Amino acid sequence: MKKNVLIVTTIIFMTIIAIIAVFFGVRSGVISEPRTETGAPVVFSSNRMLLELWGRYKQTILEGGTMRAIDKSQDNITTSEGQSYTLMRSVWMDDQETFDKAWQWTKDNMQRDDKLLSWKFGKRPDGSYGIQTHVGGQNTATDADVDVAYALIMASNRWKEDKYLYDAKPIIEAIWEKQVVIVNSKPVLAANDIERLNPDSILVNPSYFAPYAYRVFAKVDPANNWKGLVNHSYDLLFAATDSTLGETKSAGLPPNWMRVNRATGEVSEDATMNTHYGYDAIRTPWRLTLDYRYNSDIRAKQLLEKGSVLSDDWENRSRLASVYRHDGKIVTDDSVPAAYGASLGYFMMQNPEQAKEIFEHKLLVNYNPDVQGWNYELSYYDDNWAWFGMALYLDQLPDIAGKYGS
Repeated sequence: MKKNVLIVTTIIFMTIIAIIAVFFGVRSGVISEPRTETGAPVVFSSNRMLLELWGRYKQTILEGGTMRAIDKSQDNITTSEGQSYTLMRSVWMDDQETFDKAWQWTKDNMQRDDKLLSWKFGKRPDGSYGIQTHVGGQNTATDADVDVAYALIMASNRWKEDKYLYDAKPIIEAIWEKQVVIVNSKPVLAANDIERLNPDSILVNPSYFAPYAYRVFAKVDPANNWKGLVNHSYDLLFAATDSTLGETKSAGLPPNWMRVNRATGEVSEDATMNTHYGYDAIRTPWRLTLDYRYNSDIRAKQLLEKGSVLSDDWENRSRLASVYRHDGKIVTDDSVPAAYGASLGYFMMQNPEQAKEIFEHKLLVNYNPDVQGWNYELSYYDDNWAWFGMALYLDQLPDIAGKYGS
């Protein structure tokens, strides 16, 4: 009798354990998330996935308490770019607590008297931590200043607090004063705050161009010609993709870097920087797709239809290189998440079926619902651009800043 009771009790106990395991998501080799033939998990909520990846980013990349983004591949430095990515992701994920901590640290440690940001913070030769002036870290990176100002406007709209707009306005005015250069009566976004001092030409990084942001800046700062910057940025992108920039031909891809002649306005290669479609330039299609999605600017679509070399490479090899020469030849043939996430805009415009394949085979496959994060820890840059690309593809980047003034 006692033996029978023991057996029944054991069965009941094991059944309860099994139910609890399923209920709380405990996985084993038998119970696991359903996956597609590609090995990618079946995701029931894209927003939930992006939120989980954001949570893991905060655990692995952001420093506890300060919420500064740490680039472990470069001796734990923090860049203004990294802070701008944290701020933008915070708003899109409706995480005001992280936004406030990250912005406060940035203001306290990287913001200059003119309200622009020094670009590089880390360990200095004397062992202290601060702006790395020994490598020019006190200078600016224009994309970060634009993205930070844009994130602050998003924050003002999302959380209905004027303090964010109060912080954004002087940054926007300083960008125009120190990072926009007038060439033949047309505004050009320079790569930093010291290029305006060059009497002959201006160093430009086309992946810094963010037309969707300038449209909002025009509302916040109507005294300056931000709409002109939208138009001329598109002009320069067309010129950059059409020009050979020192190669025998152009593959229609934007370059990492180029120069704009102050006398003629013509674009050319830079003697010390490359014109590859690489870790800088891959961000251009993401920014163009965002502008097309928010503002339906046909010029964005026309530019995104030029990069057929990427579509051809995917069709032929089912992979993308991380770096292509301006003529389309492969420079570095590794396969990194940032290259897929940032370049996804090309495929979304040219070939939606290929975009779906890349999303599932090269991005989603890295997500692991069992740990609510990536299958393996990504670098700071890969994490951001894989996330930005996936969020763009899933239409989870609402035009929050565009509501300013409405």
